[in-house]
Amino acid sequence: MTQPFSVRSLALLGGATALALLLDQPAQAHGLASGGLAAGFLHPLSGIDHLLLLIAVGAASASISPWLLLWALVGGIGGGVFGALGGGLPAAEILAAMAISAVALLVVRQHRSGQTPALGFCGTLIAAAVAVHAMLHGLEAPAGGSAALWWMGALSGSVLVSGGSFLLLRRLPMAWTRGVAVLLALGGGVAALGSAGLLIR
Repeated sequence: MTQPFSVRSLALLGGATALALLLDQPAQAHGLASGGLAAGFLHPLSGIDHLLLLIAVGAASASISPWLLLWALVGGIGGGVFGALGGGLPAAEILAAMAISAVALLVVRQHRSGQTPALGFCGTLIAAAVAVHAMLHGLEAPAGGSAALWWMGALSGSVLVSGGSFLLLRRLPMAWTRGVAVLLALGGGVAALGSAGLLIR
């Protein structure tokens, strides 16, 4: 006799519920940067859109290639420098939310096709997605003597989440990674709609 709900189904349902509750809260990372190592560490974790992207990068790296973590690092450094120098993009908040869905859909597509997409394409997509988020961090980063510590903290927090997601999902059955990617794709879409609504108001 089969059980009506498997452990995986219940976990995914719980994850979807938690994601919906988190997305109902305003993102706290943007515009609240302060100096210091601890503040930098917590900054990328305190906005739900940044946190979801970090998990998506870990999921993509677990299902496609660990090299994507290096591509993410390159994108993060480039985007952070661009933002710190005052660079920006129109509708950056919407682009940042859509980047979550783009990375997550890359994972979903790989699972459906059973074929690993070209690493260059995947890496470019990951680097671009992370660069948009890092640009927002760069625009918010503190100036002065505490900036270096803040950036070290932000990098450490980001590496911890992406690397931890990668290590965890690599040990779980592939179905878990696919389920997480579907949730992230939906979460990115909801965040993009929320950002668009904020811009319209």
